[in-house]
Amino acid sequence: MIAVISAGGRGTRLQSVYPDLPKPLVPVQGKAISERAVETLQRQGVTDFIFTLGYRAESIRRYFGDGSAFGVRIRYVTEQVPLGSVGALAFCKERLDSDFLFVSGDLVFDFSLSRFWAFHGKHGAVCTAFAHPSDHLQDSSRIRAEESGKVLCVYSKGDIPSEPCRNLTFAGIYLLSPRVLAPLCGQRADVDEIIAPWVNKGLYAYRSAEYVRDAGTPERLQSVQADLKAGLPRRKNADERQRAVFLDRDGTVNVWKGFIRRPDQIELLPGAAEAIAALHSAGYLVIVVTNQPVIARGEVTEETLYAIHAELERQLAERGAYVDDIFYCPHHPHGGYAGEVAELKVECPCRKPQPGLLLRAAERYNIDLESSWMAGDAETDVLAGKRAHCRTVRIRNGAEPTQAEFAGESLADCVNYILKH
Repeated sequence: MIAVISAGGRGTRLQSVYPDLPKPLVPVQGKAISERAVETLQRQGVTDFIFTLGYRAESIRRYFGDGSAFGVRIRYVTEQVPLGSVGALAFCKERLDSDFLFVSGDLVFDFSLSRFWAFHGKHGAVCTAFAHPSDHLQDSSRIRAEESGKVLCVYSKGDIPSEPCRNLTFAGIYLLSPRVLAPLCGQRADVDEIIAPWVNKGLYAYRSAEYVRDAGTPERLQSVQADLKAGLPRRKNADERQRAVFLDRDGTVNVWKGFIRRPDQIELLPGAAEAIAALHSAGYLVIVVTNQPVIARGEVTEETLYAIHAELERQLAERGAYVDDIFYCPHHPHGGYAGEVAELKVECPCRKPQPGLLLRAAERYNIDLESSWMAGDAETDVLAGKRAHCRTVRIRNGAEPTQAEFAGESLADCVNYILKH
């Protein structure tokens, strides 16, 4: 497999810190950003690279040479005028005759390439975008996708979605077929433009909780430095067993208002976003697991529930937080409701206190349940956690007894306990 690294950017936002360096050579914990990319991919068997260069191209050529000092082969394409993130690929189409990896040059990452590649092949995708939730939605391209990953709509950076859109964004890493390069003719082009024709066709989003962060601003660079120092990127690689904190939704993350039936009923609990952000900083995945019997009862459609979760994620992102995923149970075993959905009126293994939602999440994200926690405001949450072999904490409701290891007054209390234990 060939990996293309887009390394032509000027890095304007970082020039206040490193005025004499092109962005790919900005040091992160003692190594250039692009050197870290090469090192991470080489560790997983990638030995053939193409760098597309622009600003201060010769500095990058001198640093990497032919790649032999890094155990790889590196070839270069240099644009004479700025051609965007992919415009220069017009000059190396003949080298890209099979599916290849494309990586933005300001990223620090560690992910399982084999899992990414397997997903791409399973779906016969023309392009597969590495996708994840973001804590800065305002400058991210957002994706609406089916559960399978098939992308239905893309909202470019700065666009206001015309319909509810969950927190799922392009991370800047793609597996691309040579077919996407056909329109390129040496003119300026960005990756969003060449994948746009494949929306609702061969474009898929590979949702992952692995570490992919851009270091393109002084603030993000500082954050990435701290993460590397703590060993966070490697720990979050999906080939490694993950630790997670599973959260109930209503009464734990958002204010309890009975059954939520509309997005405008979502109101974050004080301190919830900050508690979730603290868990991510400590290296935990954060996954919401919630019973939603209103679907079986015919009171909420799947589309409305999507909108409710989009609003929850929007409010979290406004406060600099996100959840890695949301799993819900649509079933309800009791009948007698007007408009109920007969096929969902069943006993199931995913309705808490059964552990099915946690088990599904564990399978998808390679989670070590015995090193993970369940937090909620009801004893059904505690029992689900225990049945999944997680440790448990609970938000105290009055004097009701609990089997949880700890009971606190808020999610923040519970998270503080988790982080200390």
